[in-house]
Amino acid sequence: MKSLLRIVILLPMVFLLACNSVKSNQDDFKKINWLLGSWDRVNVKADRTANERWEIVSDQEFKGWGVSMTGVDTTFIEKLWIVSKEGSLYYVADVPENPNPVYFKFTSISENGFVGENSAHDFPKKIEYKLKLDTLQVITSGDGKELAFPFIRSRIP
Repeated sequence: MKSLLRIVILLPMVFLLACNSVKSNQDDFKKINWLLGSWDRVNVKADRTANERWEIVSDQEFKGWGVSMTGVDTTFIEKLWIVSKEGSLYYVADVPENPNPVYFKFTSISENGFVGENSAHDFPKKIEYKLKLDTLQVITSGDGKELAFPFIRSRIP
């Protein structure tokens, strides 16, 4: 009887915590709605182009693509997601060099940026997106190395 009583008491509390977590994640997704649309990289060589495109899949998932081209030839493609998993947000990158997608747990989020980190990954260990007006700075870093990728907005969804 005591076990049943504990379950009856604990079940609503667990449900409320789960609802609060989903609501919190939905609020976090709203903070980064500025990411949606297309972004063109601005520091590429004359014969190359690179861009990222993001779209909303649901209130718990964004999907993105990063594409680099030389002329009309595609030289690099990465599949990207921002997802809610186990009560946290993750930036997920699926690139040809890795056998599986790599998850970077959000360590900070605001209306003008976010940081995802994965200390177990070789490189990068940290991915940072910073918005300033219609300019996006993506910084990948780890083990004393840092690469910056500036983008400008080319299309809003």
